[in-house]
Amino acid sequence: MRYSSLFRPLPSRAVRMASLLLAGVCATGPLAAQADPRATLSVGFRNAGEAIRHLEHVSHVPKQAGWFNPQEIGSFDYALADLAFQRNLVFQGGWHGWQAWDISNPKAPTLRKAFVCQGGQGDLSIHGTLLFMSVEDPSGRVDCGTQGVSTAVSAERFLGVRIFDISDLDHPQQVAAVQTCRGSHTHTLVTDTKDPAHVYLYVQGTGPVRSPQELPGCTRAESDTATALFRIEVIKVPVADPARAAIVNMPRLFADAAGNVAGLWKGGSHGEGTQTTSRTDQCHDITVYPAIGLGAGACSGNGILLDISDPANPKRLHEVIDPNFAYWHSATFNNAGTSVLFTDEWGGGVAPRCRATDKATWGANALFTLGADRTLRQVGYYKIPTAQGANENCVAHNGSLIPVPGRDIMVQAWYQGGISVFDFTDPAHPVEIAYFDRGPIDEALTLAGFWSAYWYNGHIVGSEIGRGLDLFALQPSEFLTRNEIEAAKLVTATEVNPQLQTRITWPAHVTVARAYLDQLTRGKALPAARLAAIGKAIDTAEGAASSARKAAYALLAAQLDGDAARSSDAPRVRLLREVLRAMAR
Repeated sequence: MRYSSLFRPLPSRAVRMASLLLAGVCATGPLAAQADPRATLSVGFRNAGEAIRHLEHVSHVPKQAGWFNPQEIGSFDYALADLAFQRNLVFQGGWHGWQAWDISNPKAPTLRKAFVCQGGQGDLSIHGTLLFMSVEDPSGRVDCGTQGVSTAVSAERFLGVRIFDISDLDHPQQVAAVQTCRGSHTHTLVTDTKDPAHVYLYVQGTGPVRSPQELPGCTRAESDTATALFRIEVIKVPVADPARAAIVNMPRLFADAAGNVAGLWKGGSHGEGTQTTSRTDQCHDITVYPAIGLGAGACSGNGILLDISDPANPKRLHEVIDPNFAYWHSATFNNAGTSVLFTDEWGGGVAPRCRATDKATWGANALFTLGADRTLRQVGYYKIPTAQGANENCVAHNGSLIPVPGRDIMVQAWYQGGISVFDFTDPAHPVEIAYFDRGPIDEALTLAGFWSAYWYNGHIVGSEIGRGLDLFALQPSEFLTRNEIEAAKLVTATEVNPQLQTRITWPAHVTVARAYLDQLTRGKALPAARLAAIGKAIDTAEGAASSARKAAYALLAAQLDGDAARSSDAPRVRLLREVLRAMAR
């Protein structure tokens, strides 16, 4: 969600923006209306209509007392936002503070800790016993107080990144608070295998530049070489002594060859029928993938590719622009590092941008291939294939990969457009395979819906801005087999942070082999008789004693060399072969 969307004057009852946001908006090339139940769901706060396909709704935990205003259900003061994960805990940030949910029993999550600490959307990340929290709301205080800050310049104001020690979760302690000139709308946790004693935070500030009287060195003047625009901050955190966390770099990621810090998109329209795209003077999100040494920045007017091999000194490698994008918001790599998905937060997250009259390429995902030359090439788009109402804020937002072997599958939040699961293995032709949606929270346009949805250890966890927390499970369908789902569940993690991607690997397990076989069968990549024979051979081997089982797997793996030569999907046959070889060892 964009800063400019957050701090506009709001009517007293809720986030009622319809008359302002709808004026003059009628895009051509509409999103086709379909006979889809999501388009006609009934309104309600606790009892809205629901539509679900190929998912099980495992549990819903409503907002807790003291964490919402029943007289103003769309109030930003209590909006829930992004998630971070550690072991059995889900940490949920928001404007009122953060909560930790125990999901040991996914059917009945329990509140482990609620910590009031206001200061904006409160994006979180976690590393060991340290919890990091972004603060960008000018009401944020150093002491986490709820009384706000009443003066334009104040030593009590805090804008930046808080660091909590949560080794005793019942008694978290703020051990550091790193101030920045534009606050921290989001931040990215960056790890370095060569330096485990430190972690880095890339700070994405999108708010106004604060007064130098409040924080020395802050200046907005673009003519000043020290301007706080056109940069990010890099914070270095000693893990054993986080109180010494400090800014170590403020890289000019948008500079041109001549050193002009405002070297990328200048802002404005690209011509008739295009979007008016924000100027590139900030990043909203940077997603890093340390295993491949790259980051992808969604930076208001551009998407950028970064070299993060030296985490303290990220360097821009390539940039792209799209005349259909209003505001580059977030990014996701596929596991192979050969595709990148960028999102467009047209309307700032508070506007209805999934109506039947809205273009399917506006407020959508843009998909790019990433070549060995480290350049991006746009190949496709994805937007939820259904219309939403004028009283539902809806646009592409936060999500993650689902670790199905051999495929690129993502779950993504679309605010009041719900949750969508889609396959982008072929980035030029993404396909939706599952969804969940609730009806509008109110008859009038009111802030609500899913801020984010992430896969975590076998479940999809969704943060619902106005209603609470939801957990889902994938269900077998014509798009996804039980073996593929079970293979995804074999991938587990002890920590997950939204903007830090780690390489997904699968164990040498018969379920993974069967998942690849299911994919070969779905794609008719070999004759049906041969696919059946491979399946029978796997079943027979699995039932044999250890030495015989290994020998059978080795024999079948050897036979697959010939199958690969005859298959229409040789790479997937080889993936199956490699799993069998590993099981034969």
